Amino acid sequence: MSAPAAILPPKHNNNLTDRSSLLLFKSKMISLDPHGVLAAWNDTLPFCRWQGVVCGRRHPDRVVLLNLTSLDLVGTIPPHLANLTFLRRIFLSSNHFHGRIPQELSRLSRLQILDHSNNSLSGMIMSELSHCLGLQTIKLSYNMLGGYIPSEFSSLPSLYRLDLSNNGITGQIPESLANTSSLKSLGLSYNLLSGGIPVSLGKLSKLTFLNLGGNNLEGSIPPSLWNLSSLGGLGLAHNQLKGSLPQDLGQGLPHLKHLATNSNKLHGSIPMSLSNSLQLSLIQLQNNNFNGRIPPNLGSLQHLRILLLYGNQLEAREPLDWSFLTSLNNCTILEVLQIDQNNLRGLLPKSIANISVTLQILTMATNSIEGSIPPEFGNIVCLTTINLGFNHFSGRIPASIGLLKNLHTLELYFNNFSGEIPSTIGNLSQLNELYIEFNSFSGSIPVSLGHCKSLVGLNLAYNSLTGMIPKEVISISSLGIGLIFEENLLTDTIPLEVGSLVNVGILSLSGNKLSGEIPKSLGKCHLLQILHLGRNFFEGSIPTSLSALRGLQELDLSQNNLSGKIPTFLGDFPGLHNLNLSFNNFEGEVPRKGVFVNKSGISVLGNDKLCGGDPILHLPICALSGPKKIHKSPKLAVIISIFSGFLCLFLLFLFVASCRWIRQRSRRKPTENYTVKEQHISISYAELVKATNGFSEENLIGSGNYGSVYRGTLDDHENDAKVIAVKVFNLQQLGALKSFVAECDAYRNIRHRNLIKILTACSSVDFKGNDFKAMVFEFKHNGSLESWLHPEGNDPFGRKTLKLTHRINIAIDVASALEYLHHHGQAPIIHCDLKPSNILLDDDMTALVSDFGLARFINESTTSSTSSFGIKGTFGYIAPEYGMTNKVSTHGDVYSYGILLMELFTGKRPTDGAFKEGQTLRTFVNDGFSEGLINTMDEFLLANEVQASDHSQSINHAKAFECVSLVLRIGLLCTNDLPTERMEIKKVRNELNEIKNKFFGRDNDAENCNKVNSTSI
Repeated sequence: MSAPAAILPPKHNNNLTDRSSLLLFKSKMISLDPHGVLAAWNDTLPFCRWQGVVCGRRHPDRVVLLNLTSLDLVGTIPPHLANLTFLRRIFLSSNHFHGRIPQELSRLSRLQILDHSNNSLSGMIMSELSHCLGLQTIKLSYNMLGGYIPSEFSSLPSLYRLDLSNNGITGQIPESLANTSSLKSLGLSYNLLSGGIPVSLGKLSKLTFLNLGGNNLEGSIPPSLWNLSSLGGLGLAHNQLKGSLPQDLGQGLPHLKHLATNSNKLHGSIPMSLSNSLQLSLIQLQNNNFNGRIPPNLGSLQHLRILLLYGNQLEAREPLDWSFLTSLNNCTILEVLQIDQNNLRGLLPKSIANISVTLQILTMATNSIEGSIPPEFGNIVCLTTINLGFNHFSGRIPASIGLLKNLHTLELYFNNFSGEIPSTIGNLSQLNELYIEFNSFSGSIPVSLGHCKSLVGLNLAYNSLTGMIPKEVISISSLGIGLIFEENLLTDTIPLEVGSLVNVGILSLSGNKLSGEIPKSLGKCHLLQILHLGRNFFEGSIPTSLSALRGLQELDLSQNNLSGKIPTFLGDFPGLHNLNLSFNNFEGEVPRKGVFVNKSGISVLGNDKLCGGDPILHLPICALSGPKKIHKSPKLAVIISIFSGFLCLFLLFLFVASCRWIRQRSRRKPTENYTVKEQHISISYAELVKATNGFSEENLIGSGNYGSVYRGTLDDHENDAKVIAVKVFNLQQLGALKSFVAECDAYRNIRHRNLIKILTACSSVDFKGNDFKAMVFEFKHNGSLESWLHPEGNDPFGRKTLKLTHRINIAIDVASALEYLHHHGQAPIIHCDLKPSNILLDDDMTALVSDFGLARFINESTTSSTSSFGIKGTFGYIAPEYGMTNKVSTHGDVYSYGILLMELFTGKRPTDGAFKEGQTLRTFVNDGFSEGLINTMDEFLLANEVQASDHSQSINHAKAFECVSLVLRIGLLCTNDLPTERMEIKKVRNELNEIKNKFFGRDNDAENCNKVNSTSI
């Protein structure tokens, strides 16, 4: 402690002592008071009249209150404050104090309130404060205090408020806190507390505020927190209990108004007895692992205003499970109800329309709720936010939605809504965000949407909307986040009023039937960052007015009828990292700077008249701009004429010889079976119908989100046959066409022994004139990895199991394929959907990665790519960060690989029904290292090793445990929550190779190296 000798003993306390202590406090300030408060602490006024200083009535020369809140003071708190022995209240919050809280403050026996919150104080929480027996409030939140909660605080008989939130406090909540019987407010949120919620907290019968959120608390909520007068509320009624209930259950918390245990690791069901705390106004239980039904008696909480239950595993399957929603109709002042990200299923009860008219926020997203929105929904007139995205809602949006005049946000994305968008949405004058993408809306875009002059984000993508883009909608100048109409059936031109979008960041109209020229007025959208106009029928040249879009990052004009030269100004945009001009009619020389020298950021395929540019584009050299005059002599002319004649004769000879060779070869019968060796063979719809017997059900291998795969036999003219797999895309499904294009782009750029090889693609029409898209692959008789790990009863592979050697080799093969995709292809590719069903096994059990329908090309320098509105991948294999951002990255593929690796050696899916109470495949594997690895490994793995006939290729149990242990640790490292903490895929492959060599020897090292390390065929 600094200058302890300066602290005078109590017998010398007088007005000079208090004045000197205040001046010493002033001297410890590094920044002398930017608001000028401490500057006035001088001899011009008595110290009791200094700002922030209050003296007592009975002792007018002694300081009883020091209030220096929010003055931006910088410095340390000096121990000399302990000389202010009459001090009752200290308010030093919201400054920049640092260092430790002086222990000498514990000598202030009259102290009632200590508020040092919102500073940068460090060190341990002072147990010595328990000496200040008169303390009523301790508020030390928003500092950097650490250590444990002192158990000595229980000896403060008058303490009614304890706020230690937002620090770095560790350890458990001490049971002794329950002895602080006068406590009314307890705030311990956002620390590092662990363990469970003490049962003894039920003794704090005066508690009105309890906030334990943002810690690492585990276990269930103890029933002792609720008043036990109703045993039925505890689920104990109608039982024959033996003995008495534990005495430490306490009297419950009948006066509790605010309960927050959010963002912990709590599990179990939400107690029915929760409703016994009748004064509850705010309940925050979100982001835990609670399961079971939502209590149906919450309606008895007449004071309930906010109910947050999102981010749990709460269930509703039967109509009875939804009775909680009907019960909430009795909560007449309810303002916020958030139950998204749970396991709620079944029909949405019509009683939702009878909920309190005071409701402002309603979110039910990311569940599996069905049914339609009842017309009476418009009665909830105070609603400002509705989020029903990622569900199975269907039917039309009721016209009554237009009655919600206070609505700011309406999110209905990823559902099955149909019909026309109601024109009454135009009545929502305060609407800021409208997201209804990925549904089945039809008809035209309502002109009335133009009345929503406060719109910031508008997304109608992936529907079946037709007609023109209303000029009233595309001229809403408030649009700042984006206007996204991609993948619809919109026609005509882009209205010139598009120039009114002066604040818009994203404009995406790709995948429609728009035509005409790109409007010059687009150049007025100076804040535009992403412009997608691909897959339309635009013509003409790129307007020079687009040179004003200096902030452009992505520009997609692919698959149109654009012509002319590529403007050089595109190479001057500093942030442009993705430019797609492919499949147009551009001509002339390609610029040589900016994005045009970025191999992975530029695509000019399908423009046959382009030349020059950077060598990475592999374009022909441009011809000279003007002819050069050649002065010929008569002798030179004769020589040229003779040479030309000989050249013509030579070419004629080659032509005749080639025709004769082709004619002779066509007469020769081939001696080996037909194989498809061409890079792209030609195949028609009729041939595929014949090969698959009309795409019959008996030839159906499997189906996915965007189509089905059939087995077929392809005949050539010589009656030789080849077994093929035909992937037929269901173009009625939203996103199927995009998936087909993504796969074509991927297979055009990849070639590796551990990637499935495409034979051809078919883009045609069927016999009814409908569009038809399919891809043809070689049929793999060993099926998918999914069929080996999880065989069905009628599976042709039966109960065949994978040896340990097979599993190691498959893991290496998949890692090798990922390394190639991420680092060795023409452009880095993210697969986005790695799972066992997308891993095929060749005749020699070589693993082949397939299905690139969700694949994304990325910029090599960023290792990530923006994905348009939606999570990429399959539930259970998706990286956790994909749920919070629209960025996909190589780290996400590594996470999926880690899940696949653990599934390969445990035999359990990430969605296995055996996982209960928040357990995941990752926690199951992690627990296996402490609870016994034998309970974690696939039960068929060791049995197969014991029965192996070739004992040179099998290993004993002990070594098998060690081998699997090393592999599973790699799986855990690949699935860390933080993307940057995951292993690099190259390191994964190297370590798996070392494990294989350690346990199975190096007999085939040369073969293995060729197998694992090759990056292309």
